[in-house]
Amino acid sequence: MNYKTHKLSNGFRLIYQKTNRKVAYCALIINTGTRDELDNEHGVAHFIEHMLFKGTEKRKAYHIISRMEDVGGEIDAYTTKEETCIHTSFLAEHYDRTLELLSDMVFNSKFPEKEIEKEKKVIIDEIESYNDSPSELIFDEFEEIIFSNNNLGRNILGTKKTVKSFKVNNLKDFYNRAYNTDQMVMCFVGNVEFEELIKSFTKYYNNIPEKKRNFKRVKFENYSPKQIEISKKTHQAHCVVGTTAYNINNNMHIVLSLLNEILGGAGLNSRLNLSLREKNGLAYYIESSFMPYSDTGIFNIYFGCEKNKINKSLSIIKSEINKLKLVPLGKQQLVKAKKQMLGHIAISLENPENLLLNLGKSYLLFNKVDSLEIISEKIEKINSDDILKVANEIFNFDNFSSLIYK
Repeated sequence: MNYKTHKLSNGFRLIYQKTNRKVAYCALIINTGTRDELDNEHGVAHFIEHMLFKGTEKRKAYHIISRMEDVGGEIDAYTTKEETCIHTSFLAEHYDRTLELLSDMVFNSKFPEKEIEKEKKVIIDEIESYNDSPSELIFDEFEEIIFSNNNLGRNILGTKKTVKSFKVNNLKDFYNRAYNTDQMVMCFVGNVEFEELIKSFTKYYNNIPEKKRNFKRVKFENYSPKQIEISKKTHQAHCVVGTTAYNINNNMHIVLSLLNEILGGAGLNSRLNLSLREKNGLAYYIESSFMPYSDTGIFNIYFGCEKNKINKSLSIIKSEINKLKLVPLGKQQLVKAKKQMLGHIAISLENPENLLLNLGKSYLLFNKVDSLEIISEKIEKINSDDILKVANEIFNFDNFSSLIYK
């Protein structure tokens, strides 16, 4: 991975990878998300992400959108539990325009009261829409169960009550506390000379006052498993089971990623897909996932099935998990799993937007980016004993929580 980096005196960092495409991709990633909110701020990180598009000292909302769209570009944003990102795609010749716009949006937003009141209605509508989708809602509610009594368990959108309560000072308080220059990275993928990119980056970001982070995230502790069923007027049951897992800095997280690939990852040949769907016809959709956070992680299995098939489905899932805990993977099984995982990673990085975000997130958290060759070496070092060890550490049924909509 042939990337280059640059750091300004205020701590703001740039990471760049050259491509030969006519289209370039740029994102400003901030190590700030829902878990950084105070108790009275639930949903404010996501609200600010919306408000960055609603007016600056020199632009109204229309002019922000038009600035990219007038040259055929696109701009969007998202908020997660631990990050906020504004990302763009555009013809490479418009890189200076893009860097200037992102700087204006992130550092000169006015948070106009009229726009705040309008955006409350938009986000409340977003909350209502989300509540109408049980296959999406269940993941947020499951994380609330796993990470109860910690900000990490909060859903990203907030609640109708908290969103309605937001005033200008709520947004400014969070912004001033959590938008720190040492927690920001500009990432860029495109056919622009690095020296020219540095000139624009310096022009628009070097005069921003340095603001270092002076708080630490509240560490999640004292997990306690829970079993919850909720009555829903749905045709099928929706089920999630899972537990806490490794954080992003734990060296075993790559082993769990491989184990997740084998059990219920993206491939149709995953053990859960073969056993639940192909062999028994119990579920149309079955997946497992592993999400590492900065101080903890979460592993879960989701499936939807007929309401009278829940217990049978759970029994098969438990059987497949027990095999991974008790029976070492054969040599060929392990080789195939490694190739599959590496192939999925390589294909993902062929997408320039995925490459962009991979560069930015990795540089933001670790100040480096592993090449595909280094990732391959790490995967190749995994042996069947590692798989058994992680399976027995994480897949402890006494430690599993469950959430069922039925």
